Amino acid sequence: MSFEPLSGIRHVKVTDHRTSIDWALYIKEIVDVQYSQADKIVIVQDNLNTHTPASLYKAFNPKEARPIINKLEFHYTPKHGSWLDMAEIELSVLSRQLPKRIPTKEELQEKVAAWEKKRNKKVVKVNWQFTTADARIKLRKLYPVFDD
Repeated sequence: MSFEPLSGIRHVKVTDHRTSIDWALYIKEIVDVQYSQADKIVIVQDNLNTHTPASLYKAFNPKEARPIINKLEFHYTPKHGSWLDMAEIELSVLSRQLPKRIPTKEELQEKVAAWEKKRNKKVVKVNWQFTTADARIKLRKLYPVFDD
């Protein structure tokens, strides 16, 4: 899932697995289709081992991977900080609003596409209010302390 919090637009892709190749293919779709006109795309994501530029080189030859990487700026949420990952929050909403058991991938794709369309039509945005100063207090174990 990709989620643009200030516009309220999300895109969901159903795949068979969560491999580095799946991630790379989705990132390529983001770069080539969803944001083809953008000069730079900021990606905020968790620290899953497949979420790295190396995955793009694994999926594509260097001539194809390099231009994709050049358009991206990666930022990672802290380990154990999935609550900071807005796509994870949206996935939680999705999982609570869909039936618990969906028998086929095709049916899952249909239900997810309908959910995405409905959610995007509502323009459900996130206006993140958590500042760096707040993070230094709330997440002090994750932030280094510098002596002056």
